[in-house]
Amino acid sequence: MRSIWRTWDPELLRDVSAVAAGAAVSGASFGAISTGAGLAWWLPVVMSLLVFAGGSQFMAVGVITAGGSPAAAVLAGLLLNVRHLPFGLAVGDVLGKGLLQRLVGSHLLIDESTAFALAQSDPRKAKAAYWSCGIVVFISWNVAVVAGALIGQNIGDPNAFGLDAAFPAALLALLLPVLKDKTTRHAALLGAAIALAATPFLPAGVPVLFALGGLLITARQKVQA
Repeated sequence: MRSIWRTWDPELLRDVSAVAAGAAVSGASFGAISTGAGLAWWLPVVMSLLVFAGGSQFMAVGVITAGGSPAAAVLAGLLLNVRHLPFGLAVGDVLGKGLLQRLVGSHLLIDESTAFALAQSDPRKAKAAYWSCGIVVFISWNVAVVAGALIGQNIGDPNAFGLDAAFPAALLALLLPVLKDKTTRHAALLGAAIALAATPFLPAGVPVLFALGGLLITARQKVQA
């Protein structure tokens, strides 16, 4: 594990810090929204430690507070996280070979750690980027969830402070340089168009899965090549 931290460079440190800061704001928002909706403060804390998937956590709390059953909340979260299956195939090599290491690495499999790993051309840097991003975001997210949960009942509506928009904005800023590639940009635009068109007709979270259709452009380019 020491070799991972030795592979860090200033640019990676800057990007991971930016994403971790965004995760902290979003985590505080999740904790505050959960307790503000009447849930016990420890519920979002335990969920963040065991699930560690922001989108699924927000969705689960939304389903429960809207009167849905725990089973419906779990099903919605699983459906949203189907995208992690191709993620796991893409970054399987960076998890290591030991069973414990792969289990821990799988728990850190999130959009951000996957994006950092895939952005590296060197295998050692990809491993360093994946683990460092996953660990730092895990710590910042969970610490912020605890803080947000403890103060959630005292700030009214957390969304009034714009906390729900900070994390997506940080992630978008991180992805902007990647969009310089024509194929990647077209795939992202197609995926966004599919999700936007499906949003009025499908339950929350499902349009994100349909957005994976944008990858068809990438597959077509590889076939033509």
